[in-house]
Amino acid sequence: MTVKELANTELFSAVAMPHGEREINGVYIGDLLSWVMGRAEADNAWITIMSNNNILAVAALADTSCIILAEGVSLEDSIVKTAEEKGINILKSEKNAYEISVALSSML
Repeated sequence: MTVKELANTELFSAVAMPHGEREINGVYIGDLLSWVMGRAEADNAWITIMSNNNILAVAALADTSCIILAEGVSLEDSIVKTAEEKGINILKSEKNAYEISVALSSML
């Protein structure tokens, strides 16, 4: 499944999608950025509630296919703009991380 296909489901909405064609090959859930950086795998969808600009650096270093913001978390416009410039896909959902991961397990 691609990030764009995931964004087109009723569970998610796109925040930034400069590379919607990226494939998602798994899911990683975490909010401790150094932990995610060392453990998320390339092309994972990363679920978090973190909303600061450091999530962009972690997503780039881990080469995740997208960041999924859980629980309706919003980002400042400057972070969204930087995500677009850096080629980092970001989706959001009103659901919590558990609910998102359960839904993704049947989609991927």
